[in-house]
Amino acid sequence: MNDYVLQVSQLQKSFGAVKATNNLSLEIERGQVHALIGPNGAGKTTLIKQLCGELIPDSGTILFNNKNITAFPMPKRALLGMGRSFQVTSVFQQLTVKENIALAVQAHHGHSFHFWKPASKEETLEQATMQAMQRCGLLARADTIASSLSHGEMRQLDVGMALAGKPELLLLDEPMAGMGSGGSLKMTELIQELKGNTSVLLIEHDMQAVFSLADRITVLVYGEAIATGTAEEIQNNPQVQRAYLGDEQDNA
Repeated sequence: MNDYVLQVSQLQKSFGAVKATNNLSLEIERGQVHALIGPNGAGKTTLIKQLCGELIPDSGTILFNNKNITAFPMPKRALLGMGRSFQVTSVFQQLTVKENIALAVQAHHGHSFHFWKPASKEETLEQATMQAMQRCGLLARADTIASSLSHGEMRQLDVGMALAGKPELLLLDEPMAGMGSGGSLKMTELIQELKGNTSVLLIEHDMQAVFSLADRITVLVYGEAIATGTAEEIQNNPQVQRAYLGDEQDNA
């Protein structure tokens, strides 16, 4: 019997006449990496926004650990164990790596501790902060100002901040965007290490990374899921080849 961390049923979201999410159903098994791919305008980011609570669907249900969270606000979903990284990084440029992650840990706890103390000095935050830096591969860069990081390291920090709350489900929206081969490799290794412990929903345009990482892949076209399966099943699906994989343009 499958153990699902997330179950989406018949989700609908329209903007005027445009159906951004069209009767979409999706299931993510616990501990797996589930990739979401599709051409530009397919509705991938709109779906992520509904899952994390930034947008409320017009209809349908979202179950997280069998709990109906369809109408829950973003902070409540985060406290239940859902984390998210963004297409555009949301780090504090003037703070160090450690300070950024410590603040993310602090925010997850839902209170400000002793506001006259730097968040990174709180003993209750120290262990979680160190673990998050270790997991995102930036422990050696703990005291580096964020603005001094490379683009790839900045993306790692964004994921590290999402990991700071030890989420059960991590929503990653194009974590490898703008990276060179070295940065993409590091991010791929980071996501690979999450398998088995953290469930991941991954939006990514790098098909090599998707096919190497994903246990399951769902393909979206015009807000509709046209196929779900293993990497091999998706690669060999004629409908997917016509709709997405056969398109030589950049379909991030």
